[in-house]
Amino acid sequence: MAVKTPILDDVENNYEELDTKYVYLFNEVEQAEKYVGGDWEDVRALLGGKGANLADMTRLGVPVPPGFTASTAACNAYLDAGETFPEGLWEQEVAAVHAIEAATGKTFGDPQNPLLVSCRSGAKFSMPGMMDTILNIGLNDEVVEGMIELTNDDRFVYDLYRRLVQMFGSVVMGVPDEVFEAVITARRKNAGVNSDAELTADDWRVVTKRFKEIFRTYTDMPFPADPYEQLRLATEAVFKSWNGKRAIDYRNAAGIAHDLGTAVNIQTMVFGNMGDNSATGVAMSRNASTGEKELEGDFLVNAQGEDVVAGIRITQPLSDLKAQMPEMYGEFEQIAARLEKHYRNMQDMEFTIEQGKLWLLQTRDGKRTAQAEVRIAVDMVEEGLITQAEAVARVKPEQVDFFLHPQLDSAAVKEAKKIAKGLNVSPGAAVGQIAFDADTAERWAKEDGLPVIMVRPETKPDDVHGMLAAEGILTSRGGRTSHAALVA
Repeated sequence: MAVKTPILDDVENNYEELDTKYVYLFNEVEQAEKYVGGDWEDVRALLGGKGANLADMTRLGVPVPPGFTASTAACNAYLDAGETFPEGLWEQEVAAVHAIEAATGKTFGDPQNPLLVSCRSGAKFSMPGMMDTILNIGLNDEVVEGMIELTNDDRFVYDLYRRLVQMFGSVVMGVPDEVFEAVITARRKNAGVNSDAELTADDWRVVTKRFKEIFRTYTDMPFPADPYEQLRLATEAVFKSWNGKRAIDYRNAAGIAHDLGTAVNIQTMVFGNMGDNSATGVAMSRNASTGEKELEGDFLVNAQGEDVVAGIRITQPLSDLKAQMPEMYGEFEQIAARLEKHYRNMQDMEFTIEQGKLWLLQTRDGKRTAQAEVRIAVDMVEEGLITQAEAVARVKPEQVDFFLHPQLDSAAVKEAKKIAKGLNVSPGAAVGQIAFDADTAERWAKEDGLPVIMVRPETKPDDVHGMLAAEGILTSRGGRTSHAALVA
């Protein structure tokens, strides 16, 4: 049975009668267009870039897991009301969950047939890594036991559960993520293994139990067992994060208005960590460095999406997917070409393969170097996708700066001793004093006027102020599609 809660008892599911529509299912994009008068930019302002494109892909017939978007209007109403849900918003969210249940045949909170969802932010303009994501919402002890019976894979289920407790603890409740990571590191050491993938079901069960103890220690409350309470608190966390320091820092740096608000996307979970026929990845429809017309990206077999974009595991190049899963690669290649033609621009896509089934979780116009911008613009004119006038307009005056970026002196390069090499994700060269954390990088740059190179194992959203202050960023893990690469 589904979990019954006081939150649900108050919901009458009659939100259609309310004057303000805050929530749109992915298959309701026409309603959003009608509401804003048909202009697509206004749809993006209402549903956010991610939500608008998820709805648009659904309309195109691209395989997108069912879901819904709480609009930017909902976010602004929430913030204007002193961080309180406006009338009708929660009722609409619950009704939308029921619609997903009907579409998937699963039930939120039901141990025998559980629906799990993710909660992601999505403002009108892309803000990579600046906002917060929570995966696997809907799990509790009862649902975990039911899923183990259904899947006969307790390692997979406990891996999902520990991720939820960790993400919910850090994103929603403000528990330092390093505390959770230290538990995993210690468990790997005790087990004598080098990677998370080598940890067993018993390891993850112990880790999850410890995570819940940490959650209670830092919050003075148990981890919430009610899936609807998880969903409500997660929605609020995304709304609140719009006014978080790292979001404000990024908007200031990127020239994004502070009054737009963020949408919240609730989407059925699909799992890239269900075995060797499952995977997750991020890909560009063209080379983001050179503009060459080729698929480029990173993926991981038997992993969840945050493992790729957070840069916490060594990824494989997308070209390896062609050899390992040729059918999936072929299908993805066709979808990428279709999306690029539809949006008339290079696309940055997130995908998951769940037991041989391909799903698209996001598409957006991809960030690229100035060199790539010029080549893509010229190539798309020749391909008939855009006009010459559009091509000229796409190359911004400031992108000419690419050709003026500092470079290492060629003579000095010949004499220098190379001590390491890696993937370049932005143009030019950088010199600076090494800082090993974001706070130090920001302080040295702003207060002491020092050029800084921020060096981290991987970067996280909390590091954005250091990334923005640094002359360069060096990480030991992650690829060209990690958050650090996109910010760079």
